Amino acid sequence: MKKVKWIVSALLVSGVCAAAEPLAVDSLIQLQGVVISANKIEVNRNSVPLSISVIGRSEIERTSESALLPVLSHRVPGLFVTQKGITGFGVSEGSAGTINIRGVGSGNKVLVLFDGQPQWAGLFGHSLPDTYVASDVDKVEVIRGPGSLLYGSNAMGGVINIITRRHHKEGRRTQARVMYGSYNTQKYMVNNGYNIGNFSSFISINHDRTDGHRADSKFHITNGFLNLGYRFNEHYKATGSLSLAKSWNQNPGMVSNPIYDNTMDILRGTTSLAFENNFEKTSGAVRVFYNWGHHDINDGYHAGEEPQQFMFVSDDHNVGAMIYQSFRLFPGNSFTLGIDYKNWGGKAEKGEPLVDKSVNETAGYFIMQQDLWDMLSLNGGVRYEHNSMFGGEWIPQIGATVRPIEGNAIKASVSKGFRSPNIREMFMFPPQNPDLQPESMWNYEVSVSQSLLGGKLFGELTLFYIDGKNLIQTVPQEGRAPLNINTGAFTNKGVEVEINYQILPNLAVNTNYSYLHQSNPINGAPAHKLYAGVSYMPGRFSFDVYTQSIWGLFTDAACTHEEDYAVLNARAAYRFGTEEKGLSLFVKGENLTATRYSINDGFPMPKAIVMGGIDVTF
Repeated sequence: MKKVKWIVSALLVSGVCAAAEPLAVDSLIQLQGVVISANKIEVNRNSVPLSISVIGRSEIERTSESALLPVLSHRVPGLFVTQKGITGFGVSEGSAGTINIRGVGSGNKVLVLFDGQPQWAGLFGHSLPDTYVASDVDKVEVIRGPGSLLYGSNAMGGVINIITRRHHKEGRRTQARVMYGSYNTQKYMVNNGYNIGNFSSFISINHDRTDGHRADSKFHITNGFLNLGYRFNEHYKATGSLSLAKSWNQNPGMVSNPIYDNTMDILRGTTSLAFENNFEKTSGAVRVFYNWGHHDINDGYHAGEEPQQFMFVSDDHNVGAMIYQSFRLFPGNSFTLGIDYKNWGGKAEKGEPLVDKSVNETAGYFIMQQDLWDMLSLNGGVRYEHNSMFGGEWIPQIGATVRPIEGNAIKASVSKGFRSPNIREMFMFPPQNPDLQPESMWNYEVSVSQSLLGGKLFGELTLFYIDGKNLIQTVPQEGRAPLNINTGAFTNKGVEVEINYQILPNLAVNTNYSYLHQSNPINGAPAHKLYAGVSYMPGRFSFDVYTQSIWGLFTDAACTHEEDYAVLNARAAYRFGTEEKGLSLFVKGENLTATRYSINDGFPMPKAIVMGGIDVTF
């Protein structure tokens, strides 16, 4: 039956391609782009040796998603995000939102950044998926592979740099959206951008709520975001941002073992301030940030048990500063010097104190790029990071890019990634172990990309091999409770393919495929991931159809339950007026073939979901 659904999905996508009409609108895909995550200065993606995926504002907008991570899980090869319901990820037991890149990520091995500043829970170390709101994003740059040279611990498996929205055009623009759909799911959004003279602002409010597709699986969240900027002159500017998220959700437990009153009441916040300079031969910034969270969690009870007497209560923080300066002293050369400082930790209790601890990290790094003869770029650097608990760590990286013919790029790189154990793994709850050591790995990769037909057709093939050590896993102990230990070596290897084709000015096809082989399999990292999507925009209409097929996905920590599935999603919209001033009506469907599958073991995903909405811009 699953094979039939895959065939149906492919036929539906093919049918949309055949129905295309040659009507002109703006380009639907971005094949080239400038990125900042690789060197901390603006560089062409084809000049750096790392594998970087870029998801732009228009691509995010066409999904009508409120959460950002599902968009990335579809459109970035090698990246997969776990999910458990119609909307919301949650925290603690039964949560989803684990990010894996190339089979590395469980825990906190993929680093999420807001404008280059790290975002994670100070006690538990994990990312904060419910706080990453699609409407607040200009674009996303994903480094598929270690980013520890520039970003240190937690960037072992990769980096997701969320570049937040700013209002770039003179004047004001306001957007509002209302959505309603299956399981009493409601989504509301309003944002406003304003730009006058040297001042710019962007503010947004999002509210999502759902009854959930299972009993006792309600979820609601309110997100607020503010971004301010002021340009003093052509050389100096200041920016500041504030993000707040208040969420409440209930975990129903596994279908085979329901849990009652397992509720989470969460407040998360992050704020940052940056002063930037930009001259002909040098540019840089000073950035400070502060992330915090307050968690009230009722661990609930199973049938036959007594309700909890005490709530789990925690307060965590992640505070730091970054200083970096890039120099371009002679043609084709650029180098960046930087210093980072972070302090992360917090305290927690459940009837009695559990932990009260913080960790300091201080680092310095250097990265250089040299372009030669318009066809060769050499890139390399080194970082030294000192952790107050584990001591020092050296992180080198080296790579080269060759552009032998027009539109072609051949890249090769060797990079080291590492991750320090988090406070939960060392000091909170069995199976904690204060003697844990940092994990580390070497990533070797080669890629070939080619653009043809004046940039309308783009393809990229990447091969990678990962050699890691000191992987932290929970291991049963003879005669004792399980324990977190460094289990030794692991290897991952695989292939990633991406093809984008602008068939007509109003018709684009994009697809990606990734294959992953792991010596020590983990859950949430599929062996095969295939995505194929079509965007078609005839006149005032727009249609998006895409399918994702997954093979070899382990859904449980012991890697005993394996899932193969395919889902078909679609969106159709009609616009009255222009994009700057108008109204759109849209309808979207997810899992239209009603595939039955689970990503988290014991948490079946919903069948077909339908949402409809209105989007107004003025």
